[in-house]
Amino acid sequence: MEQALQRRLNYHIGTSGWQYAHWRGIFYPAELKYSDWLYYYSKYFSTVEINVTFYRDVRTSTFQKWYNSTPKNFLFSVKLSRQITHFKRLKVDKLYIESFIQKYSTLKEKLGVILIQLPPGLKFDETLVDDFISMLDKTYKYTIEVRNKTFIHDKFFEILKQNNIAFCIADSAGRFPYYEVVTADFIYVRLHGSQRLYASEYTEEELKEWVRKINTWNKPTFVYFDNDYMGYAVKNASRLKELLTDISLFQK
Repeated sequence: MEQALQRRLNYHIGTSGWQYAHWRGIFYPAELKYSDWLYYYSKYFSTVEINVTFYRDVRTSTFQKWYNSTPKNFLFSVKLSRQITHFKRLKVDKLYIESFIQKYSTLKEKLGVILIQLPPGLKFDETLVDDFISMLDKTYKYTIEVRNKTFIHDKFFEILKQNNIAFCIADSAGRFPYYEVVTADFIYVRLHGSQRLYASEYTEEELKEWVRKINTWNKPTFVYFDNDYMGYAVKNASRLKELLTDISLFQK
């Protein structure tokens, strides 16, 4: 029992984003001001994944506002800009990467993991990946989500292990390659929907299977639900949190 209780301290369960208008009335009270949504969210979850940073530049003052709006132990995982991953396809210099990460660092101790999502058309190139990873400031935690099957490769996994970067375990209803491998001292999971991308609710049986996997990995684990449709993400994240506090599930 003591071991199970200790494991529970290593779970960071949340959703991919919190600024969904269609969550008003489903998760957020109808009368709640939009500016108070993050504070409200942080009363139920201890972490959130920021995706807006992938699409556009975010001001340092905005990061500071998010920092000030959340409790002491709250964690933000931040998605790296698509300028780096999709437009320049990792062919950038160190200063360009640092210009983005410097802004993320405004979150200070609340910066959990930096998510690097690669485009479906980018194939595994050992030299390209090696060169890119060598430019990352290893002060921070990183995870890489791949969307091309050529990355399911032992050489890629070895590069990740050497740099303590987590292979992002991503469930995308079969649209992108799914693989489970541990390459760092923490686990990072993105749950986009098992039946329909972004739009299907995880069943009780599926959530219990994730509990089993998390128990088996026995490492600090970040799990983010990205099935925002109909508020499924907050519902599933809440239920997974409940299941992870059920000691009996860890004794099976």
